[in-house]
Amino acid sequence: MALLPSEQLHAMAEAFGDETAYTVVGRGSMTFAEWDTAATRLAHGLVASGVAPGDRVALHLQATNALRWMSIYSAIHRAGAVAVPFNPQLTRPEVARMLEHSGTTVVFVEHSLLDRHLPGGPALVVGVPEAGADGTSDGIDGVDGVDGVVRWSVMLHPDTEYFQVPRDRGDLADILYTSGTTGHPKAVAVRHDNSSLVPFRKPVWSGGSWLHASPPYTFAGIAFVLTPMKLGLRGIYLASFDAGTWQETVEQERPGSVFLVPAMATLLLEHPHFAEADLQSVQLCTVGSAPLAPAVLEQLQTKMPTALVSNNYGMTEAGSVYCMMPPGEAIRRPGSVGKPLPPAEIICAGADGLPMPAGQIGEVRMRIPGRAREYYGDPEATASTWVDGWLMTGDLGRIDEDGYLYIVGRSKDVIIRGGNNIHPTDVEHAVALHPAIHEVSVLGVPHPVLGEDVVACVVLRPGHEADGDVLREHTLEYLARSKVPRRWYFFEALPRNATGKVVKDELRTQIPDEPGEGDGGAP
Repeated sequence: MALLPSEQLHAMAEAFGDETAYTVVGRGSMTFAEWDTAATRLAHGLVASGVAPGDRVALHLQATNALRWMSIYSAIHRAGAVAVPFNPQLTRPEVARMLEHSGTTVVFVEHSLLDRHLPGGPALVVGVPEAGADGTSDGIDGVDGVDGVVRWSVMLHPDTEYFQVPRDRGDLADILYTSGTTGHPKAVAVRHDNSSLVPFRKPVWSGGSWLHASPPYTFAGIAFVLTPMKLGLRGIYLASFDAGTWQETVEQERPGSVFLVPAMATLLLEHPHFAEADLQSVQLCTVGSAPLAPAVLEQLQTKMPTALVSNNYGMTEAGSVYCMMPPGEAIRRPGSVGKPLPPAEIICAGADGLPMPAGQIGEVRMRIPGRAREYYGDPEATASTWVDGWLMTGDLGRIDEDGYLYIVGRSKDVIIRGGNNIHPTDVEHAVALHPAIHEVSVLGVPHPVLGEDVVACVVLRPGHEADGDVLREHTLEYLARSKVPRRWYFFEALPRNATGKVVKDELRTQIPDEPGEGDGGAP
């Protein structure tokens, strides 16, 4: 039976156990042997606690605790279970919905996030110590006096003998939530055979490294758990992106590869010391998660003239479908995200489902040989999103005569804020829970750093009062901070069409140029 991609860790530990596998900047490092041993002990603990193959196990940790996060993630797969990563910004109602929807039986929760988990909930709660200065210290359980929480030291089983619960490559590996879960949860089911573009491979070690700052609960962040080791590289992670720290890290660690999202790239260019920063070690600079302004890409390429700098295209639903820009083509083809990497196929389809001629706009559709991903527990959404083997992305794009893809807009009403997808309906539902709200419409507007920002247009109930600050604090009770509008505009009525739907394009023209109430809150 072919080895699972997740088994790469043990192979690397056997071949290069003393090499540093991962560094979390400011939080310490771990070797392949340390990572592998921790994963084995936790996997033994999961099995001893009754976790069976296919059971769902959630991770709810802060990004600063990334070293433990990766050990737990590897242990879940080693025990034959399914990993369900949670965003640390999730509120208690969001957590409750996701636990129920995924059918999670065990959840690893950092002590700082325990208040998001209801006592007597559906899952066995394992308390995880907060990250210390070294990132991995196990000396403190962090859950003293908390009823109903299993101590970290109890789950960290003393048995260090390696094992792997047998799993087929087509078995479920992860459940990744890509948006809010108000109403119907939306989660992508990831299987072992479509979890990564890079399969299990014979261990190699180059001594190089790859720097990124994507949260581990995201598709991009999870890709950087195993991908660097498969390429013989050390992973370097910034738990919180800061342009100055990023530049210092590149100068000190000399990574050959870096991954950014457009918001990070913009912050780098605006940093006062970017012009003087020594980035000569970088030979691959990949920018993903959202379209990048051509001018930003050109400035990055100018700063790193020997590097391959590209704005790549991919999405959680697609899995191992990516576009890559060959060296030199990014400047020649401003706005392009590159060519599809075989064996993936990408077309821009017209209303009849057939590919549009070169240069003409259509819906971007993707497919790759093998089993496609699907929405977990939502066959209707799956059937409408994956049709005849093609993923309907909801993006609008065109392909030029040479096969290069350009993303020109979105057919779905999704806001991409700092690389994160935000569904306006989720936000509208949360805002509407405030008693002063009569109706609300949420829009995305351009933002110089985040790409897009979230604004809310509201109509208050007669006799009620509320301002942007009040509504923002209210919405923070229901949604992660990244989803909450920072700008609030108040209207007497919202424009509607003949069927009663709000005409968002018309509403967008009515938003004044000056900041709305509540503008300036933390991103």
